[in-house]
Formats: sequence, structure tokens, C-alpha cells
Amino acid sequence: MNTDLTEEEMRRALFGSPAPAPKVTALASSTSIPDVARAQAVKPQPKKKSTKAYTPRLRVTMQVTNEFEGKTYELIHEADTLSTLLAEQEAVKMAKKKYRYVKVISVKSM
Repeated sequence: MNTDLTEEEMRRALFGSPAPAPKVTALASSTSIPDVARAQAVKPQPKKKSTKAYTPRLRVTMQVTNEFEGKTYELIHEADTLSTLLAEQEAVKMAKKKYRYVKVISVKSM
């Protein structure tokens, strides 16, 4: 590759030549177009099953109960997100539907 180009050569390379392109006129011919045989229909190929992409998941562990200072149960919720705050909020929202008191113990990635 030649790196010693003049300014005019660089302009032509970037922007094309300043002269308009020559016009090409098609000649009207009286020859007929030959008949073209119809191509056979192509059968659609079965789609390949793509492998599932890795989805980030977080495991939220909580202690839940309906009685204050009563017997607690451990509840595990898996969230499909990278944000620990969103995973925690989603888990607490889900647990509040059934339990009155919810305490988040840990949020770990899987």
C-alpha cells in the first residue's frame, strides 16, 4: 500500500472523481427474451434449537413468619437480575403476599 499520496489522490479516493460518471444507454433490441423454466420450490429447513443464553441469577434467602418473634421459616427466592437491590425488593414483595414479617438474610449469585 502506497502511503505517499498527493492531496488530489486522497480527495479522489475519499470523494470520487470530480467528473460525472459517463451515462450508459441501453440499446433497444428486437430480440425476444427466452422463456425461463420455473425453479423448484425449496423446502423450508427445520429451525435449529438455539442453546439458552446464560441468564444472571441471584438467590435471596429470607426468614419469614406471621407471628412477631414466633416460629420462623426459611424462604429462598431466585431472581433473574444482576441487581441485588432489585432481587431483594422482588423477593420481599413476593413474600409479603403470604407472610407478615420478612427478614432478608443474604443475597448471593448463583
